[in-house]
Order: sequence, then structure tokens, then C-alpha cells
Amino acid sequence: MTTTENNPQLPPTTDIEVDHSLRATTEKWYEYPIKVYPHHTDYGGVVWHGNYLRWMEEARIEYIRSIGIEYADLVEAGCDLPVIELNLRYHQSLTMGEKAIVKTRMNEIEGVRIHWDYEIVSFSSQTLYLSGRVTLVGIDREKGKIMRKLPPVLQKALVKL
Repeated sequence: MTTTENNPQLPPTTDIEVDHSLRATTEKWYEYPIKVYPHHTDYGGVVWHGNYLRWMEEARIEYIRSIGIEYADLVEAGCDLPVIELNLRYHQSLTMGEKAIVKTRMNEIEGVRIHWDYEIVSFSSQTLYLSGRVTLVGIDREKGKIMRKLPPVLQKALVKL
């Protein structure tokens, strides 16, 4: 943290993250456009924090669909991918009527854990609203237990990312 004479300065947000293992190893982002409607906001017209999670999940599902995997087919095959870890940083609030882009990319696969990175940015990419990371794990729906390995169809598709 740097200080000027009587004016303390916070470090830029880029200085806060020191764990470089959380950074994605690819620059291939999937972009999912959103628009803020009244039902996404509070009475002040500011987006409720839980809606960011909904948009992130929609973007992830659409990204998986874009590589040929329908989430409903995974469920039918007995695989579920629940969130087991979530780390978000809210940089600036979206407000009613604004449009933005949810950017997501798969960071890495560790056994049956799948790590995803996220950014929600303005269309011009000049404003960062949210950044985060979500970890999913493969669950055998029938047994209710963590899978030993991801289904082959999912593994093959994720390798494309």
C-alpha cells in the first residue's frame, strides 16, 4: 500500500491477486451478452448480487452447449456438475437498462474438478463489473457421490476448450 502525505491510496485491484495459479492458461473466452431488466434489480435500479451468479451459470451452460454438450444430456447420463467453490469480486454495479458481456473460460481440469474463470464487462470492455472463479465437481447422480473420473464425452468436449 502506498501513501502520499495525507492521502492514503489503495493498491490497484491487479495488485491484490498474488496467487497466479488462479489465472487461466488460455485467452479463449466465451462471450454471453446480457441486459439488465427491472426484475434483476432492487428498488434503486441496482442489480441484486445473486443475478450475477445466474448469468455466470447461463454463460457456462451455453459455452458447454456450443461445443456439443447439452447439460440435460449430462443429467440424463447420470452426471451432475454442482458448484463446490465460488470466489467473486464485485468491482462495480450494473444498473437497470445496461447491457454487458459475461465472459467465461475453463481454466483447468483437476481430476473431476473443473475450474472456470469469469468476467462481466461492458460492451466496450472499458468497465469491469465482476471477476470470479467457480469450481465444479462431477457427481454420480444415482450414487450421490463424487465421480472417480468425468464421463468420456464430457472430457473429450472440454479438451476442445
